[in-house]
Amino acid sequence: MPLSGSPTAILPAAESGRVCAVASRAQCEVREWSARYDGLFGAKPFDLNLFNMVCFCTAFSAPWLGSAALRMTNRVAVWSFGADWLIDYVATSQGEVSDLVARCLAVADGAPPDADDLTRGLADIRNGLASSAAFPALREVWREELRRFLDAMAREWDWNAARADGSACPPSFEEYLGNTDNLGFSFAFVSHWIATSPPPPAADIAGIVAASREAQRTMRLINDLGTYERDVSWGDLNALMLDVTEQQVREHLTAIGGRFRTLLDPLRADHPQLASYMERQVDFYDAFLGLTDYWGAL
Repeated sequence: MPLSGSPTAILPAAESGRVCAVASRAQCEVREWSARYDGLFGAKPFDLNLFNMVCFCTAFSAPWLGSAALRMTNRVAVWSFGADWLIDYVATSQGEVSDLVARCLAVADGAPPDADDLTRGLADIRNGLASSAAFPALREVWREELRRFLDAMAREWDWNAARADGSACPPSFEEYLGNTDNLGFSFAFVSHWIATSPPPPAADIAGIVAASREAQRTMRLINDLGTYERDVSWGDLNALMLDVTEQQVREHLTAIGGRFRTLLDPLRADHPQLASYMERQVDFYDAFLGLTDYWGAL
């Protein structure tokens, strides 16, 4: 994707420098955190680029926050990549996947972690979020978004396994689009919400979550358009492998993106930072996936 826009429309260099400094600090912190779980995050695809892009994405999505405020956001994002890695590329049976999902949900409910790095990292995240003022109001929302993420990842594993052994056809595009919780954005967003915001009015929660899930659908299709070649080489599912053309995917993306902005509009007055964070995440995602990707090499 070519760079465009006049120089006067570009973020001032001083502000860009400040946000990059925040991202740099955040990247050092999250790498130190991930080193505690090196049995997981020491895998080859967790290279410097992945940590850099996670932290640049969050820093530019919330340029009003410093690295300390983004600490939990970045940890959750990296942890989600860890769950993705274990389910998509390491697990060899449905039983392994089901066990991983059950153990993570038990930790989310307060159980002590097992000896593995994924549940230990999740317990650390859970304990960190529990100290936030918004956690009591959003604990069940957080647990639900985690469940949806893990269940969607497990469903994708089933689809990939059936596709590999020829026992079933790939999902339809509609089924695939209904499984976009596998991206993990909404789980990461709710974690960010808990870590950076005061307790929300109960009446506002459903609208914010609805916007987050629609942002996630938007980002799923942006991701598929930008990572098709990697998905082919890694054996991942992608919308472009299903019963739709690229033009049809782009038309769906336009429609879903429009619904996302519509859901976002009522939130701008009472929750301006959360609304802006979601919008900037989608815009950042769209721009950088035209040029690069999160993952390193297999």
